[in-house]
Amino acid sequence: MLRITDARTGEPTDATPARRGLTRVEAHVPRPDTTGLRVLLVADVLVRALEISGTPVWTVLTGTEGRAELRARATALGIRPFEDERDSGSGLGEAQVLRVCAPETGTADGATGEAGEAGHDEAASGLRVEVAPADADSGVADDDERAAALRLALLACPRREPLRLDEAALTDAEDTLRRWRGAVATWATRPSGPIPDPVRQQLRAAWEDDLDVPAVLAVLRKVETSGTVPDGARFETYAYADRLLGLELTRDIGRETLS
Repeated sequence: MLRITDARTGEPTDATPARRGLTRVEAHVPRPDTTGLRVLLVADVLVRALEISGTPVWTVLTGTEGRAELRARATALGIRPFEDERDSGSGLGEAQVLRVCAPETGTADGATGEAGEAGHDEAASGLRVEVAPADADSGVADDDERAAALRLALLACPRREPLRLDEAALTDAEDTLRRWRGAVATWATRPSGPIPDPVRQQLRAAWEDDLDVPAVLAVLRKVETSGTVPDGARFETYAYADRLLGLELTRDIGRETLS
């Protein structure tokens, strides 16, 4: 079961206390900057983790300036659409609310304060999932052609650690993504095999432990160089993990054949 550390209490808490109960994931993004994009990406991965476990999810976007710009950047990053708060009504009887946001800064106008963020009783009583600020060198976060690499670079850092992205980090992510996609395309031509139980357990243990995506990536790196996991099982492992990561790791399957 997915457990999330509530930033208000510092305690790990079940993300879904009611089995199969509707969970509302609310992404609070004041501005369409790199921090806002990171918050929305963490919310997207959180939704994916809940859906893999069979939890119905309702997604809501709140508090955004420049909403059109944010949505365009989010689409490029493979983030699925979140419903505008103003269109979401008063609630659907959700069993849990998970509010994904950057740490409060306490502005004078209250735009990023608690009252400005929510205003809903259910949000105020939900779990607070904090995402540390992120910044990027000029041009690094604005190139849609490198959006998948940006997604990987953002996911590779623990969400509670501040992140500064530079050209070297993005290039490294591009190289990893290119290598993994090429390997997956090759593995797909081999006889299929099931994901080894220990590997599946490691993946689930990683993302169910406070959504530890860097640990998920570490499992994939181990599988990539493993001398005991057959190629067909490597393919199934990467395809399964990509349900969480959203990196389109199977994108290049068949491309060489078709060309």
